[in-house]
Amino acid sequence: MPTDNAVVGIISKPRSEVAERVVPELIAWLGERYVDVRLDGESAAYARRSDGVSREQVPKGAALVIVLGGDGTLLSAARAIGGTETPIFAVNLGGLGFLTAITVEEIYPQLERALNGDFRIERRRMLHAELWRGGSRLAPFDALNDVVLTKFQIARMIDLEMQIDGHFVCVYRADGLIVATPTGSTAYSLSAGGPIVFPSVGSMVITPICPHTLTNRPVVMNEESVIQVTNLSEDEAAYLTIDGQVGQLLKRGDVVECTRSPHATNLIQPPTMQFFDVLREKLKWGGR
Repeated sequence: MPTDNAVVGIISKPRSEVAERVVPELIAWLGERYVDVRLDGESAAYARRSDGVSREQVPKGAALVIVLGGDGTLLSAARAIGGTETPIFAVNLGGLGFLTAITVEEIYPQLERALNGDFRIERRRMLHAELWRGGSRLAPFDALNDVVLTKFQIARMIDLEMQIDGHFVCVYRADGLIVATPTGSTAYSLSAGGPIVFPSVGSMVITPICPHTLTNRPVVMNEESVIQVTNLSEDEAAYLTIDGQVGQLLKRGDVVECTRSPHATNLIQPPTMQFFDVLREKLKWGGR
């Protein structure tokens, strides 16, 4: 972990009063420990500095990246960091925060531990998706949470044909379909009735959204599976989203192929914090 002249990246949630207060304090705290910082644009603005870089540049040469925000900021940062394998120290600035489990009050004691090597890494496998149209690949995506095909029009359901490993499964008539990672199993998929999957389980979760056929239930697949979803609806009746943040309208016949990504997001966790601790806190499960 960082030593003298080490570099730590900082990525911050935009338009956050908490981040505006925390970022300058955090830079000063790191400076006292001879740790340099590389800031994304939002963090640089909070610190009244002009040396901000793109989020994709933040992890280059960094020992770790501090992400200040909520789960949405972390999802964006995870896609930007991509295949660098740089550990992420995620701090929750408010809200539910399944992934950003470290609170603002815990930043400095937990960061002190991390800088001294007293931490553990949770490796969260990402999901790779490709959009194909007319036999040509339009765009590749990587998601930490999920890939979602959903209706674009207000009232109309959409028709989606699914194949797994080249075998026809069914045609879903529904409001949409979610393909989630174990990490994403506690996000949109959970709200749609999907199961909670332990983060280290090698799997993908397929969850229909309000299916017309009530027996269309969530399915858990091996992470080595190849999932192909073909849009059978009219042009621009369906929409593809990645982690709920980026995406595009679909045309009839478009195919979305989902496979295990070669990349993973490495989350720094306090040594005593476990997955079920987070579930008890965030989902208000009963304690002892």
